[in-house]
Order: sequence, then C-alpha cells, then structure tokens
Amino acid sequence: MPVIPADRQRQIIEIINRDTVVNVNELSALFQVSELTIRRDLDALAKRGLVERTHGGALQRRVLPVEPAYSEKSQKQREQKISIAKRAVEFIEDGDTVFINSGSTTFEVIRALKGKRITIVTNNIDAVRVVDESSQFSLILLGGVYRMRSHSVSGGMSEPVLSQVYANKAVIGVDGCSISEGLTTPIIEEAQTTREMIERTVGPVIVVAAGNKIGVVSNYVTVGIDEIDVLITDESGRKMLSPKDFVQRKIELVIA
Repeated sequence: MPVIPADRQRQIIEIINRDTVVNVNELSALFQVSELTIRRDLDALAKRGLVERTHGGALQRRVLPVEPAYSEKSQKQREQKISIAKRAVEFIEDGDTVFINSGSTTFEVIRALKGKRITIVTNNIDAVRVVDESSQFSLILLGGVYRMRSHSVSGGMSEPVLSQVYANKAVIGVDGCSISEGLTTPIIEEAQTTREMIERTVGPVIVVAAGNKIGVVSNYVTVGIDEIDVLITDESGRKMLSPKDFVQRKIELVIA
C-alpha cells in the first residue's frame, strides 16, 4: 500500500534524526518512489525548516539558541580541532596579516601559528596565552566588551581597530555552518565583529568548523556561505556535506 506524502515525510524526518544525513537514491529505494518525489519531499521539509537541503540529499538541521560556555565547548572534539588547525596553517605564509575571530577551534589555529612570522589581529583573548619568547607572530588585540562565556571581546568598540586594518587572509570559527543559512552565532556582537573582519579581508576567508557545527543554525547571521573561500572540517563533517554544493559555489572543501 502506497505511503501518503505526509506519512512519508514524517518517516524521512525520523530517518534523518537517526542517521543525521540521507541521500535521494537511498530514500527512493526505501519508499519505492521516484527520486523526483523524494526531492520534492526534501524541498518541502527544508521550506518548513526541518532539514538542511544538500546536493543529492539532506541533513539534520540543528538549532543553537544559546551560546555554550567556553569551558564546555573547548573540550569537545579537541583532537579534531587540532587536526583542523594544522590544515589551516597550510594556507598561511610568512608576511601575512590574518584576522582570527573567537572560538576554541580558532584558538588551536593561533597555537599552531606560533612559529609563523605573521601579524594576527584577533578578538580571541586566549591568544595572549600563546605568546612567549619563542613566538614569531605579532599580535594585535581588538577592543570591546569582554565576554567570559566566549573568552572574547566584540561589538562596536572593536571597530576603531578593525577600521585601520586590511588583512590578506581571515580564519573564522563558527557556532553554526549551513549551506542555506550561512555562518551563524547566538551572539549579535560576535556576528558583527566577525562580519567586519570578513569585509576587511582582501584575500581568502577560511572557515574552520568541526563536524558538530555543520548543519547548525543559530540566531544571528554573520555572512552567507558564498562569502567564504575555504571550509576546513573533519571526517564527521565530510559525511554531512555534498562536495557538489561547494564546487558550484567555488568553495574549497578541505578534510582534516
């Protein structure tokens, strides 16, 4: 007996919530309907904000309404973050001026850049923990209101420093990274400061995001996905992404 669309879509949601990611071919075979029918189902679910549509499938849409404490998120997927940081360093050369925003993944990037002869401009207060006599980089800290929860400064008071700098590269951490909704964060001041960094970058914008950030949507948009040039993620992130989505947008997808 054929499954009516509403029931099929409900079952698709259950599968996505269980498996995180699905593809059109598998769902077509499972429900014994055409791939076009499944694509319509996924499009309908995406319009309702229930899934994140990808090229050839969909993934679970997760919402992050409240910023997690830094002490909590810094311990999650730390090995993956270190691996992502090592890949990010490959894009940075001596002489670069680099914007780096707040976050536990970007902190690992700053640690990995210790031997580079570069200038880092950041609102990530933990950057001062990296600096010692062996450090090769110059460090410029932005001003602003200090937020213990994110170990950062941000907001309008960061603008006087940012307005005097053009960086040739940016390394950006995220709370949420979505193909459809872009880069998002639960804190509006963090979104504003990071957006300003991206706008004042005259070279590649490199996003570093562990797999638990992929498909997540938070309250405030930083920039759309088309504003970035490189996304570095881990193996769990790769499973939730379709390379074709990035080829179409001319974004380099790097797996750490």
